[in-house]
Formats: sequence, structure tokens, C-alpha cells
Amino acid sequence: MPSKTEGVVFSEPSGGLNVFAMFAGSLAMLSIYVYFDIIHDGSSVSSLIMSVGFALSGFAESLPTERQRMAGGLRLTAILLLLGLISLTIFAPEVILGPR
Repeated sequence: MPSKTEGVVFSEPSGGLNVFAMFAGSLAMLSIYVYFDIIHDGSSVSSLIMSVGFALSGFAESLPTERQRMAGGLRLTAILLLLGLISLTIFAPEVILGPR
């Protein structure tokens, strides 16, 4: 019997508005990355990581309903990527924030 968390992660892709929201978030984070990193020579690696995480989630939600396992794998990858970003921010902030 699958656990409740497993049922959520490996559920059918929802599609619709969730896909739009995830891809819009990814585009916004990518725009922030381009603005700060390329135009202002800043370091915004976190924006790029968040953009990839949101894009993975959006792609998972846009899959056909019979692709539950693939959608779950993409969701799990996005979760691990974003948890890694949080972990780096907490335990090694100089990697994310850059030297001061």
C-alpha cells in the first residue's frame, strides 16, 4: 500500500493552470538570472536553480495522464534540486550568495 506522500508525488499529472504557473515561474526566475548575472555581472545562481526546478515541475504536470511514474520522477528531481538549494543556503551561504 503506497504512503500518502508517494500517492501525491506519483499521482496523475494535473495539467492546465498548474503547467502555466510553473512555466511562468520558471520564465520569471530565468529573467531574474539574465538581468542580474548577465547585465549587472552579479551572482544569482539561486535564480537559475529555481528556474530549472520550476521547469521540471511544469514539465511533469504537462505529461499525459498515463505517464505517472515519469511525472513522479520529475517532481522528485525538482524537489531534491530545490531542497539542495535550501541546504546550500543554510549550510554554505557563501556558495549561493558569493563572497562579500
